[in-house]
Amino acid sequence: MSLAVDKSTDAGPSVVCLPMFSATRAATAAAFAPTFTGTGLRQTYLDLPGHGDSPANCRPTSQAVMDTVCAWLDRHVDAPVLLAGASYGAYLAAGIARQRPDLVRGLLLVCPGVTIAPASRTLPELDPPDAPPGWLDDAPTDLRAHLDVALGHRTPAVVATVLAALRSGGPGDDKFQEELRTGTGYALPDEDADITFDGPVSVITGRQDGIVGYADQFHAMRHYPRGTFTTVDAAGHYLPFEQPTLLRSLTQDWLHRART
Repeated sequence: MSLAVDKSTDAGPSVVCLPMFSATRAATAAAFAPTFTGTGLRQTYLDLPGHGDSPANCRPTSQAVMDTVCAWLDRHVDAPVLLAGASYGAYLAAGIARQRPDLVRGLLLVCPGVTIAPASRTLPELDPPDAPPGWLDDAPTDLRAHLDVALGHRTPAVVATVLAALRSGGPGDDKFQEELRTGTGYALPDEDADITFDGPVSVITGRQDGIVGYADQFHAMRHYPRGTFTTVDAAGHYLPFEQPTLLRSLTQDWLHRART
């Protein structure tokens, strides 16, 4: 099974980055490449099946999507590798660490999904911070409600950065993504498994993330005995674009632990 891939020219250890649901490898690179610049890591950005430029070459289930990523890792990298992901990509990365720990040296999980079903998530109860008037005026009408819930750093500049990332990359397969998102196989079958991953982990969440929250991620830290947990104020579900400097600082700590 083939996946569309972008790689850096660095010759160091590999970090493989997985995207948010419906996002592309270009959007993932926009989120993570500034964080990894100058680290000497060989960065790899994947389009998941049915996303960006990758064909929908598997069943529309999260297990099949994850198995496709694992098969690519088996063929193309010297395991174990560092895995980074945001949102759905972080959900898959955590799943790989449970099912194929031989592939994973460490995990960077940014705004990770813990449970797929929205009704099962613990979301922030406080109102988000104030925003300047008209901060969402340049967003498409159909995205304004989503961004209003998702963003904690609520400025026109952040909105513009997020929109540019979401619009980048290949077209994807809308039918496949819809079948995946609405099907019974959207949750990984071992989502609730009580399995420990012993590698270095950094879980970074947004205090105002109205999509996946931050409390469930804290409770999941029992699975990561070498894990660091951070909740960032003035950040939501698009934390890499809302607080890039802080993300880079937190990532440096994770890389230090992963290399020692």
